[in-house]
Amino acid sequence: MSPPADAQQALDAVAADLADEHAALAAVVEELGAEDLSRATPAQGWTVADSLSHLAGFDGTALRALVDPGGFTADVERIIAHGEDPVVAFTMQGRSMGELATLAWWLEGRRPLLEAIAGADPVIRVPWYGPAMSVRSFVTARLMETWAHGQDIRDALGVGPEVSSRLRHVAHIGVGARPFSYLVRGMELPADSVDVVLVGPGGEDWSWGPADSENRISGTALDFALLVTQRRHSDDLDLTITGPAAQEWMGIAQAFAGGASPGRAATGRAVDG
Repeated sequence: MSPPADAQQALDAVAADLADEHAALAAVVEELGAEDLSRATPAQGWTVADSLSHLAGFDGTALRALVDPGGFTADVERIIAHGEDPVVAFTMQGRSMGELATLAWWLEGRRPLLEAIAGADPVIRVPWYGPAMSVRSFVTARLMETWAHGQDIRDALGVGPEVSSRLRHVAHIGVGARPFSYLVRGMELPADSVDVVLVGPGGEDWSWGPADSENRISGTALDFALLVTQRRHSDDLDLTITGPAAQEWMGIAQAFAGGASPGRAATGRAVDG
């Protein structure tokens, strides 16, 4: 039986956006030499090459989750049993390879992932380190990771942020991850809803949540994406955050998986977007 046409179209659209996000980052890094790849990023202790090894490693495991879900799940169970940290493992793997080889690892490894996504059944659920996800959400998460770590790389190189309609995906994950931001910190999710009203790169309005909520976050999609991916402190952004539930959430917002992260310190510098 063929998958529903709307499901296939939705997957094709986000897959194309992921390919475009990859291409945007590739344009920034593909000609870099070892010196630039060794530059420190705002991620403490990480260089540009470290950020690329993180993306390459998890793109590779994402490929495994798509084409060999049983093998991927077995790997995750082994990692948990042995107390291993794949983030550390991929960082050390990249450092052992050297900067230029790490760059090639990401540039070459992203292509088979995109090919696997293109051939994926849009109605399957994909295993991951947490709960399994729909394949569309899975691809969206890879886009968010690429954009977020790409921002660290751009900051290190003095390149402006990648601003496109693809920010809607990052913002959408950020909104959807509100319960997770509380769960990972052992905090109780407030019953109060939060209205998120953003302005996209082309001036379009994007919104999530009830418009009559007393709690609201408004501003540009770029600023919201930077905050929920913890690439900027709220004090360095021009977001209007109204109401206690909105204030609390923006203090702990975390769009990415893993343990609770403290986020970035304020710098007093506005983002150049």
